[in-house]
Amino acid sequence: MPAFDANTLKNEAKRRMDSTIEVLHKEFSGLRTGRASAGILEPIQVEAYGNRMPMNQVGTVGVADARLVTVQVWDKGLVKAVVKAIAEAGLGLNPAADGQLVRVPIPPLSEDRRKELSRIAHKYGEEARVAIRNVRRHAMDELKKAEKEHAISEDDHRKLSQEVQKTTDEYTARVDQTLSHKEKEILQV
Repeated sequence: MPAFDANTLKNEAKRRMDSTIEVLHKEFSGLRTGRASAGILEPIQVEAYGNRMPMNQVGTVGVADARLVTVQVWDKGLVKAVVKAIAEAGLGLNPAADGQLVRVPIPPLSEDRRKELSRIAHKYGEEARVAIRNVRRHAMDELKKAEKEHAISEDDHRKLSQEVQKTTDEYTARVDQTLSHKEKEILQV
């Protein structure tokens, strides 16, 4: 039986919690606020060369000003496909082609839409908290198993459990902080 390695367990838990935070940031970047952000076009797939490709693989996405996102399409033949993909993405955006440059004006948000986006942000935040708690549960189960198999002592189990809980609390606080920041961004007029 291989020896129990507490560092491996803690590092794996941290790695999984880090990836949960990354996913949360990605989901939040897709939530449109009143300001332009290149991340808003990130999840959009463009029909190009017989495949579906991410927006950043057919052009350069940039932010011209607070209310305008641009896509400099590399292949002139894909301009119409980019415009169509943005228009059909369900984000309420109306792109306009200007040669190989696609301009995407970001309309101001209504109060109802801001509240709805805030609710969606809260849902994403709660999903992230649940994912972090699942990582904690998995780590705690591993500790229980190791103690039961006499790979660690009861004192080590208690000490390591406290460390896992402390890490969980830190990551949950990061989720709350990220959510709070996103909510301010959404509700800012």
